[in-house]
Amino acid sequence: MTAAADIRFVHLGIVIEHLRSSISIFGFRIAFYGIIIGIGMLAGIWMARQDARRRGQDPDIYLDFALYAIIFSIIGARIYYVIFEWDNYKDNLLQVFNLRAGGLAIYGGVIGAVLTLLVFTRVRKLSFLSMADTGCLGLITGQIIGRWGNFFNCEAFGGYTDSLLAMQIRRGLVNESMISQELLDHLVVENGVEYIQVHPTFLYESLWNLAVLGFMLWYRKYKKFDGEMFCIYLLGYGLGRAWIEGLRTDQLILFGTGIPVSQALSLVLAAAAALVLAAGHYQSSKRA
Repeated sequence: MTAAADIRFVHLGIVIEHLRSSISIFGFRIAFYGIIIGIGMLAGIWMARQDARRRGQDPDIYLDFALYAIIFSIIGARIYYVIFEWDNYKDNLLQVFNLRAGGLAIYGGVIGAVLTLLVFTRVRKLSFLSMADTGCLGLITGQIIGRWGNFFNCEAFGGYTDSLLAMQIRRGLVNESMISQELLDHLVVENGVEYIQVHPTFLYESLWNLAVLGFMLWYRKYKKFDGEMFCIYLLGYGLGRAWIEGLRTDQLILFGTGIPVSQALSLVLAAAAALVLAAGHYQSSKRA
């Protein structure tokens, strides 16, 4: 292996010698993170529109909704992140608006999208639960792709592992605040180059979401009540995120508790979704 490589999947023999994080167009830097998020959004819109056609709905309704949802999802993702990283912003409030420095949280984006859908369906006099069932297919499609933005940013990784998917990142590419003592204790040094060896949690979450999407695409023809697909999304994504969040070194912490806020929220949402699914299936069986 090349010791000076930026990324190495040590047990898979995959080596990336130089990981670019951006491209330059007419002197303007465009981060791959943003490009990938954009691709994820477009793919999500496509998926939602395809499902709308399958259900006999007007697919353009989802395009109209997306125009609002994208804006408010980004705002929600930023607000969520800033709230739980307030100490880093309270003395320089202008940095709150500096999105180019990073700092977006997926759950904030999900909350922003759900609130936007509540308003949108109320104004358009549409069914929130019915649109949520189709919209969540687009949402998780976007998440599958969007997580790869973290790969190019060398972030959202976990603690030390020597498992099959273990990934080594050149230390100089990583924000030092994300490097735990455990990672320093297992620092790898080759020819003077330092590497941290981590769980590639971005990859875990992308693959988990792909499995959840696959199940949802298979199950949707058996849907018994409006809101069921949305609950399956909350349950499936929540369970995976609760596990994966526990591995990460860059957790947002619930005030004064030491508990990762996204892990706690995942468990609450998954439990609530499971109860709604159980109640919905019970009611469906009584009507049968």
